[in-house]
Amino acid sequence: MNTELKEAIELLEKEKHISRESLLESIEMSLMQACKANFGKNENINVNINPETFDFSVTAEKEVVESQADIVDPILQVTVAEAKVDHPEAEVGDIIIVDINSKNFGRIATQNAKNVILQRIREEERNVVFNEYYQKVRQLVTGVVQRMQGKAYCINLGKADALLSENEQVKSEKFSPTERVRVYVLDVKNSSKGPKILVSRTHPELVRKLFEEEVTEIRDGIVEIKGISREAGSRTKMAVASSERNVDPVGACVGQNGSRVNAVVKELRGEKIDIIAWNENPAILIENALSPAKVISVEANPDEKAARVIVPDYQLSLAIGKEGQNARLAARLTGYKIDIKSETQARASGEFDDVMKEEFAEPESEVVNESETADSYEEEAAADMSGMPGSQE
Repeated sequence: MNTELKEAIELLEKEKHISRESLLESIEMSLMQACKANFGKNENINVNINPETFDFSVTAEKEVVESQADIVDPILQVTVAEAKVDHPEAEVGDIIIVDINSKNFGRIATQNAKNVILQRIREEERNVVFNEYYQKVRQLVTGVVQRMQGKAYCINLGKADALLSENEQVKSEKFSPTERVRVYVLDVKNSSKGPKILVSRTHPELVRKLFEEEVTEIRDGIVEIKGISREAGSRTKMAVASSERNVDPVGACVGQNGSRVNAVVKELRGEKIDIIAWNENPAILIENALSPAKVISVEANPDEKAARVIVPDYQLSLAIGKEGQNARLAARLTGYKIDIKSETQARASGEFDDVMKEEFAEPESEVVNESETADSYEEEAAADMSGMPGSQE
């Protein structure tokens, strides 16, 4: 058993997380490369390594010829006299297997073999790291800020560094070296220098993953996040629904005394979060999405994906939001183009009266003649009086 080789491979396997098969394959490749460097060719060379004992052998296939004069290429041919030393039954024209002592390789061949092994180990190490982080794409990870790289942050994730580019940064956020930060993994690309990991602090899915960590009901599938619209660093609107009637989806996300939502807000460094109840009725969903503003009426057109909303005069600025943010986020969340008007504006254009007529109109079947109603009341009163003591017919 080759104890030295066995210990070296097991150590690499443990520390670098490189498979034993890959390491043995790299050794075989290095020996083949060494043979080529030593002999000038390796077409007839075979390398065998026992995966159990780690003993290895290097052999060459050679053709047996009559005499030294018949040898054209000593790498490929051997005389019958030389062949019979190890193969007594060898005859001219036979192909025999000849052992090659790799210890006799020259310094250059040995150095080349070493370089091949080291290069292969580095490649396998990069592949291991790439595969590990590739599985974390669209996931939340924790890293430590290392340094600024131009306008981007270099964040160490443990075995590799990630890049938080300027476009994926929240403008109001600034980080210091050694500071811990949660980031969303956008993509992982393989390169000659190792995996290139791109992360984000602005992606809406960052909010989703943070709530999944905080809210047990979301992880268990009882509460579902139906949609998220976000303006990173400022405000997020999130619509949630519950698969169980006795579970309030909004309350589950808010938590007792706001503990759950506050934990997410803290991680997002003060970003405001509006959590609303999802509804299949687009009008109700739009009304919820415009929270905290109060709404008088919503007229939604599913075909055109447009909605007209009327709000009290004093709620107009709140419904629209600062620089239109509330209305903009509501539109993104619902997928509807929302036209918001105050009650005064709607009255001036006649829209308010139309809405009121639609909302308060009584069905025709319920409209009755006033005279008929009065007569029926008189008949009922007379019948009641006839049954009283002292009444006369």
